[in-house]
Amino acid sequence: MRIGEIAALVGVTPRAVRHYHQSGLLPEPPRRANGYREYGVRDAVLLARIRRLTELGLGLDEVRDVLAGDEGRGLVEVLQELADDLARQEAVLRERRERLAVLLAEARAGRLPADGPVSPEFAALLAGLGELPASPMAAKDREVLALLDAVVPAEDRARLMETLRGAASSAHEVYALFDALEDAAPDDPRVEGAARVLADCLPDAAGAGLPEGAGPPERAGPPERAVGGRLPGVLLADAVFADLAPAQEAAVRLAIRLVQERQEGAS
Repeated sequence: MRIGEIAALVGVTPRAVRHYHQSGLLPEPPRRANGYREYGVRDAVLLARIRRLTELGLGLDEVRDVLAGDEGRGLVEVLQELADDLARQEAVLRERRERLAVLLAEARAGRLPADGPVSPEFAALLAGLGELPASPMAAKDREVLALLDAVVPAEDRARLMETLRGAASSAHEVYALFDALEDAAPDDPRVEGAARVLADCLPDAAGAGLPEGAGPPERAGPPERAVGGRLPGVLLADAVFADLAPAQEAAVRLAIRLVQERQEGAS
């Protein structure tokens, strides 16, 4: 094979092949009588190996170290490793396509927020909510869920989204009650009613999944988890509550306290 042929076979440019020669990663092959390089199968295997290592983010010096450990290995062993690499890439691509298919279906149904893409757990939660009313609180709620989806660790996010799915059937009633609190005072008697409806539609497990700091200050969590002098949960709660009207914030705080107290009473 000539340089253009091996480059096309492996999926790189002739310029990259020459650069690997100059860097000492790819040995110079024998040359024909006319001066053209003549590449063989082993050259192609090594070039493919270099390409895959660089695609993983390794620098040329790191690639050189890896290749040094390959010396003396048989062609079958190297080819098998390349085949295994391809299999892993195929698995990753398959998982991405499956996730993309779910997100695409949700997007076509108009159930994804503008700041997607989102996790499969959040997509499933949105699917359970169905068509939401033209409600200011519904829009805020979706933004909050998108924020939680982005910042909550994966293991906690899956549990949180699963527990919140149980509240989907009562979402319309909750949104109506909270919309009515938009211009109300925090001590409005409707605050307690809205909080109790919200607490009733949340399962007990939601108390553990809700971010620390979302409740009253005494529940903010141990000081050793502080970051920059403030707890991560408190920072998250601040971001959530900042967009709520005073009466809505009071209702959410009360609902969280009711769920946590209910959970403590059951234990």
